Amino acid sequence: MAGIEAILFDAYGTLFDLRSAVAPHAARLGGKTDRILALWRQKQLEYTWTATLRDAYLPFDALTRAALDFAMAAEKIVDPALAEALMASFSNLDPYPDAGPSLRALAARRLRLGILSNGTPAMLARLLERSTFGGLLQPALSVDPVKAFKPDARVYQSGTEALGLPRDRIGFVSSNAWDAAGAAGFGFRVFWINRMRQPDEYDLEKSATVLADLAALPAAI
Repeated sequence: MAGIEAILFDAYGTLFDLRSAVAPHAARLGGKTDRILALWRQKQLEYTWTATLRDAYLPFDALTRAALDFAMAAEKIVDPALAEALMASFSNLDPYPDAGPSLRALAARRLRLGILSNGTPAMLARLLERSTFGGLLQPALSVDPVKAFKPDARVYQSGTEALGLPRDRIGFVSSNAWDAAGAAGFGFRVFWINRMRQPDEYDLEKSATVLADLAALPAAI
């Protein structure tokens, strides 16, 4: 796509598979694996939005743990060791299989690639160190210096400042519709990775390029 010089990627749920946080513990979670994951993610995001609106920032790892505690309490699971194991798995998420090939194809075209994520710097560093493509993603930008979470416009602005580019020269890739909508409203060139084949929302079919997976991204740029 003409004009794009750099691409920023969301991390959680876009490059890295959230399901890999719970899959290793399915036996211990019994039939509650899907419910725990859904509640954990729901509350994790809800807590970030509430923290931003209240101007009461807490690091993403703290909110992630609070969200997990809620999910386990809601499902009446009392197992501190399991909670620790789930948090450890969240720190070591597996990348989606299409992430590495897509990033390498884009890097071969000399596009600048980076991350813009709610994760703390330490959380992002751990994910990238474990991946085969971490060296391709520089900068790895956290919301931590901004003290607000996506989709606050200050977060997207930090991306333009780090790259030194106008917003319309920056592509933004996310599988989260709310994040894609926030980035599109800010003025990024947005690619919504609709892995779950969700219905259109936030008019993303008009404001973003909608793709089924990351494998389709290089051809769309």
